[in-house]
Amino acid sequence: MRSDVIRTYKTLHTWTGLIAGMMLFIGFYAGALTMFKAQLDRWASPPVAEQGEWRWTGEQRWPELIGAVLRAHPEAARSFTLHLRQSESAPVPLTWQQQGGRHLPGVTGRASLDGDGTLRTASYQPSAMAELIDLLHQTGGVPGQGHHYFGVYVMGVVCVLYVLALVSGVIVLLPTLIKDFFALRPGKNRKRFWLDAHNVVGITSLPFHLVIGLTVIVFAFHDQIYDGLGKVAYGDRPLFSRPAPSDDGIPRQVDNLVAPATLLATVRNYDPDFEPREMMYSDVLGPRASVRIAGENPAHMVRGADRGFVELNPYTGEITDTDYMPGHEDPWVDIITTFFGLHFGNFGGPLMRWIYVLMGLGGAFLFYSGNLLWVETRRRKQRRNEAPVSQRRTTELMAAATVGVCWGCVAGVSAAMVVGKWVNGLVADSNAWYPGVYYVVFLASVGWAFWRGAARAVVELLWLAALTTLAIPLTGLLALMLPSLPPWLHTAPATLAVEGTALIAAVLLMLAAKRTARRVRQGPADSVWAAPVGDSG
Repeated sequence: MRSDVIRTYKTLHTWTGLIAGMMLFIGFYAGALTMFKAQLDRWASPPVAEQGEWRWTGEQRWPELIGAVLRAHPEAARSFTLHLRQSESAPVPLTWQQQGGRHLPGVTGRASLDGDGTLRTASYQPSAMAELIDLLHQTGGVPGQGHHYFGVYVMGVVCVLYVLALVSGVIVLLPTLIKDFFALRPGKNRKRFWLDAHNVVGITSLPFHLVIGLTVIVFAFHDQIYDGLGKVAYGDRPLFSRPAPSDDGIPRQVDNLVAPATLLATVRNYDPDFEPREMMYSDVLGPRASVRIAGENPAHMVRGADRGFVELNPYTGEITDTDYMPGHEDPWVDIITTFFGLHFGNFGGPLMRWIYVLMGLGGAFLFYSGNLLWVETRRRKQRRNEAPVSQRRTTELMAAATVGVCWGCVAGVSAAMVVGKWVNGLVADSNAWYPGVYYVVFLASVGWAFWRGAARAVVELLWLAALTTLAIPLTGLLALMLPSLPPWLHTAPATLAVEGTALIAAVLLMLAAKRTARRVRQGPADSVWAAPVGDSG
């Protein structure tokens, strides 16, 4: 391949990667964490103080429970959820949203029946911690919202650059792909080693990154894409339309609702392999009454993050929509579901989720190392027997921004997780603290990096990320030893795994901080990552 073509694609790869890299680091790091969003959500939710006093209402009494709730709380008719199995996160069968929560969890009501049939209700506010991490994944931390979060559109543009960087990077590597594919050359030339590691991670995970990049573009601009498809394929007919009011002739009264057990039996007869998890009723006393049964089929990918849906008429018991039921989609929806499933990693069980975690963290490393390589490439080298050189201002600023954004994100997420537990019960709305703590730590880290310079800040911020992450299991340990403190410790294996994973991550971050500190002290004096002359640390 001609050298000028290689240079062109190398320039394209460099600048698209630089522009997109830091935001993608946040998206990939947060995305790796959201692979276990349900476990994080449970970890961040305080135990139900009176959980032992709640009675689980059995399936045969669910019609009675629904009727009692709708009579006592008519607002629940807009939307309520029937949980099919008791768990730590669902101690009672029925919940509904009482206020707020368009983007983050609002105040939620929960209900059950006592042994004598008395309705028992209570209000609680689910933790927004896992949702905050998911929003960081979707938006890269860019604030602002309208019909969609502004950051989602920004992330869509970033992913266009990201795909260009992927394609151009492969073209640059083509001439030496076989020779350098698995080459990792440690030694004095640290830039060569980082470049080898960057290339190996990039090439081995290329299909994953292409799928992620393309699906994010679709997620960000799906309204525009669907509008275009609708005009081409459907003409004047809308691609998506609101369902027409039902004309089944059945009065919309609680007593006319088909029993949940009957609806579940209908779904099981339709597809015995579909495993229902919950039933979501909507507009149950209105003309567009529906119930969506969420569940999964291990043999198929699902449209949502972790579940598919089948829709029924709650008054006739008829199945009305199987477009998003695993294994029953039409060919076009099946293609979309496959792409969504590949993005969410909602197939293959826990093993595949852990693989996606590693791929997500590998992606974060790819963007971080890419920026470091640019900084090293642009540094001015000191010639023998000459005074230390002065580095370009742009190089210093890029190095500081990379350090501040990347490690500020890691420290901010960990700090928010810890503080959320300590303020629970001490403030009126602990959920408001999650974004506040994250952005304070994140912005302070970025400011610190620009003030201190990349060489000093990278070590200090790595230690900050390590200590805030270590505080996660330490908080759990304190909660176990001193139960009178605000924090709590769940003992279920899935939530204990959060503590264990944080401990391992903290140890790795400490090791990274120590190795980086040694590099700062002992590396080339002309490097951006070298400690300033006369600086002891």
